[in-house]
Amino acid sequence: MANITLQGGPIQTIGSLPEVGSKAPNFSLKTVDLGEKTLADFSGKKIVLNIFPSIDTGTCATSVREFNKKAASLKNTVVLCISKDLPFAQARFCGAEGIENVVMLSDFAIGSFGKDYQLDFASGPLAPLHSRAVIVIDENGTVTYTEQVNEIVDEPNYENALKAI
Repeated sequence: MANITLQGGPIQTIGSLPEVGSKAPNFSLKTVDLGEKTLADFSGKKIVLNIFPSIDTGTCATSVREFNKKAASLKNTVVLCISKDLPFAQARFCGAEGIENVVMLSDFAIGSFGKDYQLDFASGPLAPLHSRAVIVIDENGTVTYTEQVNEIVDEPNYENALKAI
């Protein structure tokens, strides 16, 4: 379990992020148009997973905006922004913000992504939403970087994630 905080109060996740060097677990997530995407759909590309509790919070929205800006210049790389928000909320946010360089994916229907990646909250007021984390996966499906953000209201380390690509 990862011990993190929410505005200083302790909360835990159900486990630990996948280890660097391990194969990334497969996933199936909903797109904003209610289709489905799996890890295999991004085969051959470098992947940044920007994972967060809800697009309707300031820090989560900021992380999507920041990765959207940075994703425009990345070669052979896709940024996937993942939460349990409804696809309609994700689409609304992207439309209002002009977000076009990231792929929004929802774990609301299937709900196994957070368990497979061991990042769901196990305790606290945000359980069972996803914790804030960044995972980078190479073209072969191998995890090359992970960050479990220790304080849920803090932003991830964008530069470290981008260096791992």
